Amino acid sequence: MDGVGSFGAGRAGTTIDPIAFAKQPQTILRVLSWIFSLVVFASIVNEGYVNIGSERLHCVFNKNADACNYGVFVGLVGLLACSFFFLLDYKFSSISSVKDRKKAIMLEIGFSGFWTFLYFVSFCFLANQWSRTTPDELPLNQGADAARAAIAFSFFSIITWAGLTVRAVQKYLLGTDMTLFTTEHMDGGAPTQPYPSNSPVGGTTETTETYQSPPFTENNAAPTYQVPIY
Repeated sequence: MDGVGSFGAGRAGTTIDPIAFAKQPQTILRVLSWIFSLVVFASIVNEGYVNIGSERLHCVFNKNADACNYGVFVGLVGLLACSFFFLLDYKFSSISSVKDRKKAIMLEIGFSGFWTFLYFVSFCFLANQWSRTTPDELPLNQGADAARAAIAFSFFSIITWAGLTVRAVQKYLLGTDMTLFTTEHMDGGAPTQPYPSNSPVGGTTETTETYQSPPFTENNAAPTYQVPIY
């Protein structure tokens, strides 16, 4: 894992290098997931419905509207989620609170794992309905390419979302290097600057002064009282 500090990221406020960010495996997986979700969504919306001898549109997956609706739902939500988590990845280093970073990682683990399962269901569901589709239901092979694309990229999405889940778990297991954070970071507040030191710039230490007796005091013992002689 790249980066140190808290959950795979460095100290809060560090400068983000766009080129280094783009080369990260998590960013590459995120972009691929975004593209795959777009293909699944667009394939079904644009060519996933055909009309056969009537004005009513039928789903190319065995005329099962649930199959098309499910594919559109998984693709659209996956597309929006990739956009959200992409921005979260880019702004992750600017989050100063350790608790907020932990919540963000846990949210990513839960969602990525759940969407991996939904894409697995999408692949199985669409492939099953497509295998039951007869040539008579699709004259001139209408929508066949879109159906195959939706099935193929649903399978590819399983791999990318599973990879994102693994990366998020690795970041969570890294934990936090507490030496990089103050109490204010732990509580979610802004860090405070320490007071400047009175020591010289050169780093020399001051010698301790010896205790001096207060002024107007005598070191000798007090004189004894003498009886006056008349």
